[in-house]
Amino acid sequence: MTSFHIAVLGGDGIGPEVVGEAVKVLRAIEGASEHRFELSEDVVGGAAIDAYGTALRKETVALARRSDAVLFGAVGGPKWDDPKAAVRPEQAILGLRAALETFANLRPARMQPALVHLSPLKPEIVQGTDVLFIRELVAGTYFAKPKKYWQDDKGVWRAVDTTAYTEPQVERTVRMAFELARGRRKKLHVADKQNVMATSRLWRDVASRVAGEFADVEFQAILTDALAMHLLYRPTAFDVVVTDNLFGDLLTDEAAALAGSMGLMPSASLGAKRNKHGGYLGLYEPIHGTAPDIAGKGIANPIAAIQSLALLLRYSLRLEREGGAVERAVDDAIELGLRTPDTARAGDKTASTTAVGDAIAEAVARELRR
Repeated sequence: MTSFHIAVLGGDGIGPEVVGEAVKVLRAIEGASEHRFELSEDVVGGAAIDAYGTALRKETVALARRSDAVLFGAVGGPKWDDPKAAVRPEQAILGLRAALETFANLRPARMQPALVHLSPLKPEIVQGTDVLFIRELVAGTYFAKPKKYWQDDKGVWRAVDTTAYTEPQVERTVRMAFELARGRRKKLHVADKQNVMATSRLWRDVASRVAGEFADVEFQAILTDALAMHLLYRPTAFDVVVTDNLFGDLLTDEAAALAGSMGLMPSASLGAKRNKHGGYLGLYEPIHGTAPDIAGKGIANPIAAIQSLALLLRYSLRLEREGGAVERAVDDAIELGLRTPDTARAGDKTASTTAVGDAIAEAVARELRR
């Protein structure tokens, strides 16, 4: 019997609802296998601000560090939506990423065959899309200095955002991308703007050098704007895409739109740290927000959170069979027509958050008992 420790941080809005369904699936795995999951829950984000005056307590950080993985919901909402506030819900997710030293954000974008009607692209273009985006997470334009917005002595308003990268920062992200590509279709693109940006030339040079160590992976560099265009015309041509923080932010939102609903899209934030089982000490979360307009109504889509659990099983707990079972159960639920309102056609009967979670949990348990 193997025991795993997972920190469960539901957060705000629909976060606790969808994470609750992912936990239900985890318990179904426990009941159908010899694995045991010790779950430790805590509050983060707006809920933590209300309870403790801070979005992320030191105790929560300690819990995350001693866990094998962190399952996260979403944080924020109108109640705490003051950009000038000294304490904001988003500090929870940023603080956890820093504490766990996660530097790569993985966002799979896979087109569900039964949901091809949700995509803005023609079915024959988008059908079969399955891309893993790897976005550098802790450097680049969002973090480098100087970063300033000011009025000069002539009364002219000015602003500057600096983009800076070091070779080690780029290499660790690129290397992880190549390693993950080996487990997929062995094809990797690095997206950059080397024609105009010095940092992008660094990305391309480092990626090209690392590619020499992975002769079994097909490697190609591509300009980010060209990639954004090709995603609309031939998304099935891509397998793994690695890029910097800013470009990754933009490209993954485009990819989410291709798949048709943010309620389907999981993510994993990984770094170099490993847990006692040899897996990544990772942070897993759906990419959607807190959706306060539907919180508590029982109609939130739990699939992104459940798919995030599948990533957690695979990358942190090294339970490949169980992670695959979760992904197949999600596919089956969608094929059977279990849809929350965000993925249903007009006039279709919709299912509740818990009904979708129940169906997936039952399907996972059935497969693992075979």
